Amino acid sequence: MKRWLPAAILVMGLVYIFGSSALIYKLIPMWLILIHAYLQKPSVKDLYSLITLIGLFFCMLGDGLLQWFMIGLSAFLIGHLFYTAAFITRWQFSWLRFLTIIPILIFSGFMGYQLYHALIDSGDGGLVIPVFIYLVAIASMGWFSIMTGNKWAILGSLLFITSDSILSWNMFVSDVAYSGPIIMSTYYTAQFLISKSIGHDKVNSYHQKDVVA
Repeated sequence: MKRWLPAAILVMGLVYIFGSSALIYKLIPMWLILIHAYLQKPSVKDLYSLITLIGLFFCMLGDGLLQWFMIGLSAFLIGHLFYTAAFITRWQFSWLRFLTIIPILIFSGFMGYQLYHALIDSGDGGLVIPVFIYLVAIASMGWFSIMTGNKWAILGSLLFITSDSILSWNMFVSDVAYSGPIIMSTYYTAQFLISKSIGHDKVNSYHQKDVVA
């Protein structure tokens, strides 16, 4: 089962992106990613695995509830907070990784500036605070993922930031060409990589050398 799950996730993701837009097809890839994550976990109790699985579950809820924007956004926010908590448990300090906070802050500031003016100009000023809270949460998640040194967590989190940045820009600032396929393909890939980080974390738990400088 573990062998064919990545292929099944890919196929069902493509079915939703380029085929049916029904909600059930949107959720199937996330169900499969949750199963994939569960199968990656160590046989012993592991806090990182448990917290990451909860984060994946809340993101799946966000997928299903995003048609009610604030409810879906709240579910995703909770998911990001769980991801961040998981990454904190695997903090591995290095100055090189620590200094990545600078480009993250610059990018977050740019996005925040653009979104603020877009929301005010469109009369959606009531969304400024929730959108900014979400922006801070996902930027924090990205940085803490880098501090783990776990390459799958890092790639997944950065792709998640990419997906949500395109989504928010397309919703509030200006249209992005082919936004739908780009958003969902980067999103599914991000979630799959984060689920894969659990398997990589098994290696770390056995005190093997950190694979990211």
